[in-house]
Amino acid sequence: MNTSDVAQLFKQIENGTLTAAEALTRLAPTQDDIGFACVDLDRQRRCGMPEVIYCPGKTPEQIAAVAKSLNDAGQDVLATRASPEAYDAVHAIIPAAAYDAQARLITRQQTPPSPIGHISVVCAGTSDMPVAEEAAATAEFMGGHVVRVHDVGVAGLHRLLARLPELETSTVVIAVAGMEGALPSVLGGLMHCPVIAVPTSVGYGSSFGGVTALLAMLNSCASGITVVNIDNGFGAAVAATRINRQSVAQPKDSSL
Repeated sequence: MNTSDVAQLFKQIENGTLTAAEALTRLAPTQDDIGFACVDLDRQRRCGMPEVIYCPGKTPEQIAAVAKSLNDAGQDVLATRASPEAYDAVHAIIPAAAYDAQARLITRQQTPPSPIGHISVVCAGTSDMPVAEEAAATAEFMGGHVVRVHDVGVAGLHRLLARLPELETSTVVIAVAGMEGALPSVLGGLMHCPVIAVPTSVGYGSSFGGVTALLAMLNSCASGITVVNIDNGFGAAVAATRINRQSVAQPKDSSL
């Protein structure tokens, strides 16, 4: 930020269009070069959520260093696909960090937000739960009120129908399924809210590691379903969070 930009900030404070706290945020460093990585410290302001650490391919020491950079800057820490070894490295320097073994997430929040909206995470089978939990725990971390609905796949459709009254109050639904990936199509034909489909790599040989479920969801006859990549519970949670925040900011018209 140059001298002219700083002067403009002072003018905005003077005329009351900017608070001192907001000005300090803008003056803070936007990145932290730690050698092997350039940590984005401005993403929270730009996107409403901080930089997230994707752990595969990084050493535990690298993950811990990025987490420390974020934590030292007063930002929340979220690391996905994290191993117990990665958590041990982070916990050694950030004792307040927590680990969700099923979701494979490392988290550290400065101030946990008050949950808003209603994000439903629906998974077809117990084998899909690691991906569903990645989505659910990420959405909670980002401030959403999350309801989990497990093991309601189309092999026993009555289980899903029994939960419909609860699901109909959702602002957005994340539907997680492997095998033939039919669950999001069913939900898409029943729900008024956005449905985000997450194909998983669960299934026998002809599931092709989730490709069958992915193609089925992309070709759903239920209009308007959003589809993320195979096993991408995190990506689904980010999309759901944005929808959820918009829905809460702009309440649904009761006449519709």
